[in-house]
Amino acid sequence: MAERPDLHARIAAQRERRAALGRARVRRTVTRRDGMRCEVDGRWLLNFCSNDYLGLSQQFAVVNALQDVAAREGVGSTASHLVCGHHAVHDELERELAEWIGAPRALLFGSGFLANLAVVQALLGDDDLCVQDRLNHASLVDAARLAGCRLRRYPHADPDGALRQLRGNPDGAALLATDGVFSMDGDIAPLRELALAAQAQHALLYVDDAHGVGVVGPDGRGSVAAARLAGAAPLQLATLGKALGGYGAAVLGDADLIEHLAETARPYVYTTALPPAQAAASLAAVKLARREGWRRDKLLAQVAQFRRLAAQRGLELLPSDTPIQPLLCGGDAQAVAMAAALEEQGFWVAAIRPPTVPEGRARLRVTLTSLHAPEEIEALVDALAVAAERVGIAPAAMPPRNTGAARGVQLRP
Repeated sequence: MAERPDLHARIAAQRERRAALGRARVRRTVTRRDGMRCEVDGRWLLNFCSNDYLGLSQQFAVVNALQDVAAREGVGSTASHLVCGHHAVHDELERELAEWIGAPRALLFGSGFLANLAVVQALLGDDDLCVQDRLNHASLVDAARLAGCRLRRYPHADPDGALRQLRGNPDGAALLATDGVFSMDGDIAPLRELALAAQAQHALLYVDDAHGVGVVGPDGRGSVAAARLAGAAPLQLATLGKALGGYGAAVLGDADLIEHLAETARPYVYTTALPPAQAAASLAAVKLARREGWRRDKLLAQVAQFRRLAAQRGLELLPSDTPIQPLLCGGDAQAVAMAAALEEQGFWVAAIRPPTVPEGRARLRVTLTSLHAPEEIEALVDALAVAAERVGIAPAAMPPRNTGAARGVQLRP
């Protein structure tokens, strides 16, 4: 009998390969936060890689809601929703989310990853089909693989490709799944065209709008609302951990579909409900996101300023009107070197490498928030131009100006 592979040896070989390719992943420890400034491994940096788009994670009303409910209800929900873990604040949060997004019902989950797995597993079986955009989030891809259905993928943002995949696999039920806002490119899916493709092939359209809800569309209701689809997208996902600043997610949509998930989805039935205090914080964040449109207005202005200044400095960004602003670096080593050069200048921007993005598409993923000041964005663009020139990615179109503290950008609170 052949000897079994040694898992420790396999892991060591994989680690060596990642290191050789410049793809080692290292956790950074945040000691303290003050708005968009973070103390990281003992040094204060200006954070441009957070998904806290509306600046709600430290907003006093959100924090107060968490503290107040924790003082009354304790730390945890103590059970799954279907046992004794469903509290009144969970109910209130689901109703508030459904009213905001304009959906009949909402159902809370512990994370977006769990929510996507729940949707695909509960709706599709071995003989069914899941058609997905090539750049969909890993949670959607893994959900289809774990569900055991047939997974077919189409070229990025290509409705004709989606239609071909649906036509080419006519048997069984079908789900057409796409990100609303793509997390690494920042562009928005062509939802109206995808909805037509799904309708033509009797497939259900599911939109993971983790990076859209709170940021795009009327009143921040997301990419589905921006596309004016209403009932044409029977299910969509909203995260609580990005623009809303908290943790968890919700699936929203058709009441019958939501009830089916609540009764059968394994990631819902067999896991502990969100802590009531966390739900209370998210409820406060949703109310702020609905009421304070100035946060989105400011964010749009930040995006326009960043793109204008980047173009002036010869920095080629991917096309995106959202807070996700990627700067392609090509190779993994260049992306890592760019991130390191930025950190030397006091800026924290993550280098994103394969397998998170396709081969040869390593990048800096700059994210903007309503808490960033115009002078901080200007300083970041200056630092990016200097770093790009140093690494040899793109020459700066203009001579570098003074950055950081010289223009009043304080990296220490």
